[in-house]
Parts: sequence; C-alpha cells; structure tokens
Amino acid sequence: MAAASSTSRPAQHRPDNTAFTQQRLPAWQPLLSAGTVLPLFFCLGVAFVALGLGLHFSSATIRELELDYTGLGDSSCARCANLSLQAVHSPCICELRFSLAQAFPAPVCLYYQLSNYYQNNRRYSVSRDDEQLSGLSWALRDPVEECQPYQKDAKHTPIAPCGSVANSLFNDTFDLFYVFGNGTKVQVPLDKRGISWWTDTNIKFRNPEPVNGSLALAFKGTAKPPNWPYPVYDLDKGNPNNTGFVNEDFIVWMRTAALPTFRKLYSRIRQGSFSTALPRGNYSLSVTYNYPVLSFHGNKKVIFSTLSWMGGKNPFLGITFLVFGSLCILTGFVMLAAHIKYQHLNEAD
Repeated sequence: MAAASSTSRPAQHRPDNTAFTQQRLPAWQPLLSAGTVLPLFFCLGVAFVALGLGLHFSSATIRELELDYTGLGDSSCARCANLSLQAVHSPCICELRFSLAQAFPAPVCLYYQLSNYYQNNRRYSVSRDDEQLSGLSWALRDPVEECQPYQKDAKHTPIAPCGSVANSLFNDTFDLFYVFGNGTKVQVPLDKRGISWWTDTNIKFRNPEPVNGSLALAFKGTAKPPNWPYPVYDLDKGNPNNTGFVNEDFIVWMRTAALPTFRKLYSRIRQGSFSTALPRGNYSLSVTYNYPVLSFHGNKKVIFSTLSWMGGKNPFLGITFLVFGSLCILTGFVMLAAHIKYQHLNEAD
C-alpha cells in the first residue's frame, strides 16, 4: 500500500523541464589544432613586440634630470639637513644650481622623490579616517581608532586630519629660477593645479560645510597634526579653493605609494615664457628644507621630466611587452617544430 502511494505521488524535486535546468543549451567547444594555435601565438607575439618597441622608444625619448638634495657630506643642503634633525628649528633654505644642455619641451613635470620610506607599511597606510577626509562634521570630532597615536592631542582634542599619513605630510617647497648670462634671475612659474587624481579631488576629499562662510569655524574644536606648523584650513591661505582637505599637495601625499622609493608630482611648468619649453641654460632651485630624512637613512631628490603619449618615463613597461612577445614567438616556433616532427604519427593514426 505504501509502495502504491509513493508511485502515485509526483516527484517533488524534479527540475523544471527547461533547456537550462535539463542541460540542453547549445554549446561550443574549440578543437585546438596546429592550424589555429600556431597563428594565434605568432600574432600575439608580433603584436606585443610591436607595442613593446613603441613603449620602449617612447620612454627613451623622455628627458629627465635628477637632483639629490638629501644633504649628505659637504653638499649645499648639508647644513639644512643637520638642522632638520632638531625638534625645533628655523626654516632653512639651500640652493641647487644646475644646467640643461638641451631644452625640455613643455609640459615639464617637477617631482619630489623619497627613498627608504615605507608608505606601504600596513599600520601606516590604514592610519587615516576617510570619513573625516570626506568632510563629515561628526567625523571631525570622533576620529577612528586606526588614527592612534595621532587621534587626539595631549588635551584630548580630536586631530583633523588624524593619523600617521597626514601627520607626516611632505612640506619641502621649491622655487625655480632661470639664470641669465649676466647673473640676473627670472622666476619660473610652477603650476600646482591639477596635480592630483580627478577622483580624489572631486569625490574622495571634501571640506566640511563652512560655518558663517568661515572654514576655520568649521574646524573649531579640532587640533592640527603635531608635526604641522599650522592647521589644515591654512594650507593655502591665498586660494580658498585649494585649502583644507581639498589642498592638492595634501591629496597627492595621502595617496600612499606601494614601493619604498617613490616620486610624487609637485607641479608642472607650462606657463608664461616657459609655456612651450624649459630652455637650455643655467638654473637655480631654491629649496626650503623642512622634511627630515637622515633619521631613517632616507634620500630626497627633485626630478624634472618631460612627458610622452604614454606618460612619464617607464622603461619597465616596454621591456615587459618585449619579453612576453618574444616568449610567444619562441613558443610558437617550438610548437611548430614539434608539429612538423610528429605530423606523420598523426597521419598514421
């Protein structure tokens, strides 16, 4: 009786009678043969080699000039480097003189480079409050725990911006001068607009709403980072659109680097009499030396670089494409030799 009951009952777990559930969908499986695989390897190899050559020669045309101003030995910045080791010191200015044997076509980018600096350290890189940086008023007064030990100051006042990344903001400044033959100087304008990523400037970083039109009042009840000489709302007093959390120098620094030697964009040279090129001749770079690096055996450099359609100088990318393309072509020849050697066995089968 139980058997009869079970056979009369319809199956409850039977899948629907559709092409998908019954696995009747049309399918295609490639049949790999020498006639399809070998041309694919050769075509990929040729394409990657061609792209690699283009990237390599494009990178080779980029002109760069590196100036080390760490201050080791008897260099012009040695006195400033020693002063930077002191907890409190007056601003120190050193001068770097250099010459360009040939013109650098505009736009010329000015970078600063730091070495032996591990921004990729996990505890350092997470020591920030992204909600605070996005301009949320409540986050200004309640920083996250990850900002320790720069969450609050000795008076338990919340720090804005909090964290190790903001506290270690790079604060050296540069002024460039073109030196004529008679010794007179003319200042080269440095354009610091648009040096940060568009998404950072327009989406990730925001100032809190001003109080009665004052950004300083919006930050009332917060303290500046310990290593900063002034609060965040005074980062650029002359430009209200480039101060606070939306200051582009600050935004560039807050995008942490993946390697211990990194460079960050400081400005571009593309204005005034230097809008077409940085002409050959003698130059003087005035450096306000504030950032200490000798304590962790680091190095500081200033880099002048031109650009190409691929961006800045990057020989690694072209070499990578060349190696990968060569391997594809080499693999194709090996497979072709194996196909010719054993072709008679396939025909016998």
